[in-house]
Amino acid sequence: VQLQASGGGLVQTGGSLRLSCAASGITFSMYNMGWYRQAPGKQRDLVAFMSRSGSITYADYLKGRFTVSRDNAKNMVNLQMNSLKPEDTAVYYCAARRGDYGGMAMDYWGKGTQVTVSS
Repeated sequence: VQLQASGGGLVQTGGSLRLSCAASGITFSMYNMGWYRQAPGKQRDLVAFMSRSGSITYADYLKGRFTVSRDNAKNMVNLQMNSLKPEDTAVYYCAARRGDYGGMAMDYWGKGTQVTVSS
């Protein structure tokens, strides 16, 4: 199983980035997908979780700035991040879970992509 995240980089405050995660080795349409992030010195936290049926859970702190989507035909899940803030700086991870949402209990994790927001 591989979850390959891409699209990270350096952006100024207020800018946007679009992260993508390409999945292989799983029947993608059968998996719930999540985006998580981990800032330096902090625990890994949920950003967004999208079920195979399309229901979405976002972290409360996002306040509508991020949008998760999935393309089952391409085996991809995306994260559109707008109005970025320095506190969004973190490594962003893509993850997959066969079961219902279980917090950090995901079946598979990708290696992450770095997002850095400059002030």
